[in-house]
Amino acid sequence: MQPTATTNTTYGEGKGKYLIPFILILFLFFLWGMIHNLNGILIPHLKKACQLNNTQSIYIDQVVYFAYFLMAIPAGMILKRWGYKNGIITGLVLAGIGALLFLPAANSRTYTLFLLALFIVGCGIAILETAANPYAAILGNSKNASSRLNLGAAINGLAVVIAPLIGSAFIFSGINHSPEELNAMSVLERTTYLNTESAAVKTPYLFITAGFLLVALLFLFFKLPEIKDDSKAASFGEFMKAFRHKHLKWAVIAQFAYVGAQVCVTSFFVRMAMKYGGVDEKMAGYYLGGIYGTLFLVGRFAGVALTRFFASEKLLTIFSLAAAALCTVAIFTEGKMVIYALGVMGFFMSIMFPTIFALGLAGLDKETKIGGSLLVMSIVGGALIPFIMGRIIDATNDNIQIGYVVPLVCFLVIIYFGWKGYKPVLKKAE
Repeated sequence: MQPTATTNTTYGEGKGKYLIPFILILFLFFLWGMIHNLNGILIPHLKKACQLNNTQSIYIDQVVYFAYFLMAIPAGMILKRWGYKNGIITGLVLAGIGALLFLPAANSRTYTLFLLALFIVGCGIAILETAANPYAAILGNSKNASSRLNLGAAINGLAVVIAPLIGSAFIFSGINHSPEELNAMSVLERTTYLNTESAAVKTPYLFITAGFLLVALLFLFFKLPEIKDDSKAASFGEFMKAFRHKHLKWAVIAQFAYVGAQVCVTSFFVRMAMKYGGVDEKMAGYYLGGIYGTLFLVGRFAGVALTRFFASEKLLTIFSLAAAALCTVAIFTEGKMVIYALGVMGFFMSIMFPTIFALGLAGLDKETKIGGSLLVMSIVGGALIPFIMGRIIDATNDNIQIGYVVPLVCFLVIIYFGWKGYKPVLKKAE
């Protein structure tokens, strides 16, 4: 059941009464986009500052995506009990507290405290994502709801460009010592170097904290329409019954694979560019935002236009084939070609999440909400699949290229979904 507004007013018409609240909603899309896309900078940086292996460094993504998975149901309960506006404020404050914990984590150079901070941030933005889409839909004429949601997605995509650029400029020092060089340092020199690297995250995350809390304060001062949701919570049995639809089952698998692949590509992009592309960490971060991020954003707009000429499943298959081909190039080449292959992948990955989501919900009728919940929960792939990649890299003596076989396999799964798995085979409940 779709949530509906509690008033008959056509929001946003005439005097633009809800223009400012809608702008605030767009801030939410941007804020959680910044959090996710800073992780591509944070992973190699904390790997260096906290002296981690690849598997340990990927815990950064794991705690955020596990927070999403664990908060999927509680977030809905919070919004239903407290209302969407109060729920959004709760999510913003929670995320702000998590970001603020980066300060003591950096001061003590305690990795577990960094992970706790990211888990709390993940819980907060899980609430924001659950609330933002329906709010964006009602803040204006219902005929233009899809346009507002697409604008929100574009703002979110803008963070894919900006976050790595900011992270590279303010977090990366450009100084990387080999294990041999570190061992040759005195204890004081080594400790000073690592503490300085750890402290670099404080200023960016202090600004992120201020951003979350400032937007929370702004929400307190503006009247927003509440959303009434009279739907009943689905039982565990109803969730399991929904899997009788073959195309939904494959959509959940494909979405699990996609989110995992995206996190794998961006999380190891910087180290891949440094080791095989021959650039320093700052330049690698700029490539992540400038090439991958920019093409990801362009791809989102291009995807909307291309769906007018191609069926969604065909476009998904073509884009997945291209992503798999580029991943193969990144595995078997060296030099700038590695960087360009990974960067261009951003364009072809941009349409995957919304396209898989839409194809998975096709024809579900009354089970659409359950199907949507299952597809949202499948983002836990972002926690599990990169962990496998990290283990493979560590087991092969830091061979990052071999690790990229993991997202390659994920793209093969998505290719199958776009080729055959998407076909709706709807079965009545017994």
